Amino acid sequence: MNGRLRLGYHLLLMETLFSKDLVGLEGITKPELELIFSTAETFREFLDRPIRKLPTLRGKTILNMFFEASTRTQASFDLAAKRLSADTVSVSKKGSSVEKGETLLDTLRNIDAMKIDAVVIRHSAPGAPHFLARHTQASVINAGDGLHEHPTQALLDMFTLMREMGDFSGKRVLIVGDILHSRVARSNIFGMRAWGANVVLCGPRPLVPEEFRGLGAEVSWDIDAEIPKADVIMALRIQRERLSASFFPSVREYRRLFGITAERIARAKEGVILMHPGPVNWEVELDPRVPEMVKTVILDQVTNGVAIRMAILYLLLAGSKEESNGSSA
Repeated sequence: MNGRLRLGYHLLLMETLFSKDLVGLEGITKPELELIFSTAETFREFLDRPIRKLPTLRGKTILNMFFEASTRTQASFDLAAKRLSADTVSVSKKGSSVEKGETLLDTLRNIDAMKIDAVVIRHSAPGAPHFLARHTQASVINAGDGLHEHPTQALLDMFTLMREMGDFSGKRVLIVGDILHSRVARSNIFGMRAWGANVVLCGPRPLVPEEFRGLGAEVSWDIDAEIPKADVIMALRIQRERLSASFFPSVREYRRLFGITAERIARAKEGVILMHPGPVNWEVELDPRVPEMVKTVILDQVTNGVAIRMAILYLLLAGSKEESNGSSA
């Protein structure tokens, strides 16, 4: 099936599987994940071509509202929209009316009046995307809300594993680091558990509380016991900007007890895959020698992120475009 026919088929599936928004992965189903990944695969193949632009979302306007600092996610969404020929508008907290006291809802209503089609939002308040989704006809995509979720990051992580391993159902995925403050970890737990993978969380006890067992993940505080059993190892950054208290004695102590060092990775399974959502704190969560010792997909995650975000924008917006003007994908 060629790319055009595959995308048309995906739109038919989308009508029964997908809502107008993507605000989180909690409750997502395996058929929904399969739809996203198969759509993303079409776009991933397209990204390898010399000319990387499609007319699919021409005439659509996407608003990027990033009220927290971002480099990869914001650039990835912007590039994904432009690859599909959509127009983009960016709003940040600095220099916007939010600094003057305007509420988030008022900001959206004013911009909504300009007839936008989708809002990509990153916000420090958990639930901000859900709140906006209830107050706009535009599609809302969560690019990270506080300590809650970061669904497209988890989707690109899973898509990367699909491309590297095929079906990773039943595989053991070890996530190491600051789980408590990680929206990436939460979304990956929801998504990977829906796919059928086994998720193991590891880090200092204050950063990996027992409560995460309630999300279907295993909890461990012994990285040396877990690394040899893992099929996939995902290191998370210590988010110093989110630490409201002292959760471990020092960065040096964290590296000694939970850093993925050359000595530790030498005991990993043959064929283990190393991931990191970025940015990496070298010499903290990862030893610079480790990427030379195992299969590392950190840069693949970045490329695959564009394909996943193209797929999400396409699934949410292309159907309404076809209805409105009768054009094909």
